[in-house]
Amino acid sequence: MDTPPLSIGPLQFASPFVQAALSGYSDSAMRRLARSFGASYALAEVMLDRFAVEVKGTGKTRHHLHLADEDHPIGGQLMGADPGQFGPAATRLVECGFDVIDINFGCPVKTAMGGCRGGYHLSQPEVALEIISRVRDAVPESIPVTVKMRRGIDDTCDSREHFFTILDGAFARGVTAITVHGRTVEQKYVGPSNWEFLREVKQHVGPRTILGSGDLFSAHDCLRMLSETGVDGVTIARGAIGNPWIFRQCLALWHGEPLPPPPDVLEQRTVLQRHAALLAETYGPDRWLGQMRKFSFKYARLHPQQDEVVRAFAQPRTPDQWQSVLDRFYSDALPGRDPAVDEVNVAAAE
Repeated sequence: MDTPPLSIGPLQFASPFVQAALSGYSDSAMRRLARSFGASYALAEVMLDRFAVEVKGTGKTRHHLHLADEDHPIGGQLMGADPGQFGPAATRLVECGFDVIDINFGCPVKTAMGGCRGGYHLSQPEVALEIISRVRDAVPESIPVTVKMRRGIDDTCDSREHFFTILDGAFARGVTAITVHGRTVEQKYVGPSNWEFLREVKQHVGPRTILGSGDLFSAHDCLRMLSETGVDGVTIARGAIGNPWIFRQCLALWHGEPLPPPPDVLEQRTVLQRHAALLAETYGPDRWLGQMRKFSFKYARLHPQQDEVVRAFAQPRTPDQWQSVLDRFYSDALPGRDPAVDEVNVAAAE
């Protein structure tokens, strides 16, 4: 596929396939796996501005600032209500080693909206643009500042006007790339993502960098978004949970090669064990299993006995019990399958 290389400010990426920020999921372990399978860039879980300033990065908060060498370049995402908090928060993330600062104006969940954070800012362009200015002024010029948006609060004319005011104003204030999710905040995750709107946005901004988001559950979806909308890159969110192979599949199609088949059960076992080891490194030997449980349920979607494996993964309370599930279900080279989309359980993650 003839797609130009993705660039975000001075950063050049080998492919247009990005691991999106996912609350509760895109920790160091998930990011590093995604990178090893072909994601050119990844973003950490969103952090509240005040939390980013105050977090010590030790003990139970260690994982928020756990950056490995292979993580770079890595984006840190901020969300908050008070523009005054964003500058110090962005400075702290740069000091901790993040290579890009991303501002979240897209989160649609109730807690974000109720706290006047995330997608709420799409209703108040002046505040949104002040936040962008505060971040851009606070961090070194060499650090790209990016924004994540939805296509508006709702489908009203005012909402559309606010979107383009923020979009144009963000680029005018030095933002180097904007990710646009094709749903409104009001939609949350109900109904299809509006890819025609993404095409309109890309045509509107010309050579400036736009990444697309929404309904990217397979490699074919990702290549189709690039082709149909003209966006410069795609941020894969829910489609990558428990399925890092999606990046390998994207690269194959992008290079004009056949789509690789789903991983067989033995390959799934290898990756599950690798993920567990990375989680132990990130959270420590006493906390990794709780994190691994939620990922295990997602990996089970690729197993030919999905329902039985999901039930089995709900039982372990010790590492040995978790390993016993692998020994029981992941010891034969059975063919894998493409994962079904679990909309209910993953909708709040993105």
